[in-house]
Amino acid sequence: MKYDKSYLRKKYILQRKKKYLSEKNFNFSLIFELIKKKFFSKKITIASYYPSNYEVNILPFLEIANNKKFKIALPVTKHSGKMSFKPWVFNETLYVSSFGTLEPLKSKKDVIPDLILVPLVAYDTRLNRIGYGKGYYDRILQKISKIKKRKVFLGIAHSFQKCKKIPINEHDFKLDYIFTDQGIIK
Repeated sequence: MKYDKSYLRKKYILQRKKKYLSEKNFNFSLIFELIKKKFFSKKITIASYYPSNYEVNILPFLEIANNKKFKIALPVTKHSGKMSFKPWVFNETLYVSSFGTLEPLKSKKDVIPDLILVPLVAYDTRLNRIGYGKGYYDRILQKISKIKKRKVFLGIAHSFQKCKKIPINEHDFKLDYIFTDQGIIK
């Protein structure tokens, strides 16, 4: 039986909520190895997300990246359906957006990151993803892919968020890799 994205989104968000406390350990050093391999240890800008709604807690990775002097950016969403990334220093004050997410100050200049960590609701082994259904990441990843020659789009999820097959359409943007508690899928 085929399921649509809406059904899968509800199913995996509920599953994420139920299993969140049994969270496994994530080997964040694998992301640094990927950075070294893809960017030749260049100090890159890493765009991430501030975890909410039972997403993978990426804060330990961001703290290490900050200590290693990587530039970090977080998403800022607009009611127009657009999203951009603004610079953020780890532990710098964040502000609650009208969407209820934590964001850096909007007055800061937009940045075009090299590595984008994308929170996932569900994923499959073909590197397809389900997000929250508004298309913010699909649009910004499409835009960045046209601007940046060397970039990596890395989905972040728990291994239990793996779906057999994600239904896709022409607007969906495929990831380069997916990072879970079981490693990196390519």
